[in-house]
Amino acid sequence: MSMLLERSQMLEPLQLRAHAGLPVFGTCAGLILMASEVCDGRDDQVALGVLDMTVERNGYGTQIDSFETDIDVTGLDTPFHAVFIRSPLVTRLGPDVEALATLDGSPVLCRRGPVTVAAFHPELSGDDRLHRRWLSKAGIIDARWPRSQRSG
Repeated sequence: MSMLLERSQMLEPLQLRAHAGLPVFGTCAGLILMASEVCDGRDDQVALGVLDMTVERNGYGTQIDSFETDIDVTGLDTPFHAVFIRSPLVTRLGPDVEALATLDGSPVLCRRGPVTVAAFHPELSGDDRLHRRWLSKAGIIDARWPRSQRSG
């Protein structure tokens, strides 16, 4: 992702705008991109440092180790079905980053201001509650916006 952003000359503008308050929802590799430290990244990998956190790429294993599970998310009445595909493992959170959900004691959904990151793929769950909440908190949609037919 960082190589594509560099080639398209979007890396620096994205970094500047995200640090200035642009609402961002980063999933899986997007979580890695928003982190301040990637402990096992490639030498040429760029982390934007938007969230004070340390991550380990593929921390939950390789493709064959992918899995699905229900997680409790702060602010949701019922569990969220999370799809983990070669997911990053958050190993450290800075004091200004809030963990909204954990799995086995490790943060898997985090937020600071208008930036939310997920170690899993909420877009694959068929449940739009996390995206709706992010859009609402970012002021992009009104919380009363009609819910989709697929919402949980």
